[in-house]
Amino acid sequence: MLIAYVLLTPASALAGAPAARASLPAIERQVMCVTCKIPLNVADSTQANDERAYIQELIAKGYSEAQVKRALVSQYGPSVLGLPSTHGFDLTVYVVPVVVLLALLATLALVILRWRAQARAQRSAEAAQVTLTSTERERLEQDMAHFD
Repeated sequence: MLIAYVLLTPASALAGAPAARASLPAIERQVMCVTCKIPLNVADSTQANDERAYIQELIAKGYSEAQVKRALVSQYGPSVLGLPSTHGFDLTVYVVPVVVLLALLATLALVILRWRAQARAQRSAEAAQVTLTSTERERLEQDMAHFD
């Protein structure tokens, strides 16, 4: 009797680890129908129904959400998961968008800084090229003569 209990009870329950209670709707949102290539919660095919039945069977056995996903991967392959793993090359799916976003923000900041510097230089050049009327020029020369 003890041997049957040990064989039928998931390993995390024996280890005393708190296992998240699995539910079909929660798992359906996270896995794909392997033939339809769409999330299982919207798939309507024989394969999708088979996957749902398999998930229900695993939940009835007391499997946690993580254990159900592992069982699905071993049964149908990694394409059953809705999201790629966070290990190895699959990690690039999460890292590349962040790196691209940071590069775009840095480029935008650089362009804005150069644009503002160019605008300041243009304003100061325009201010230096002020044309004086003859009356203003004479008055300026008189005022400058006082300092000579």
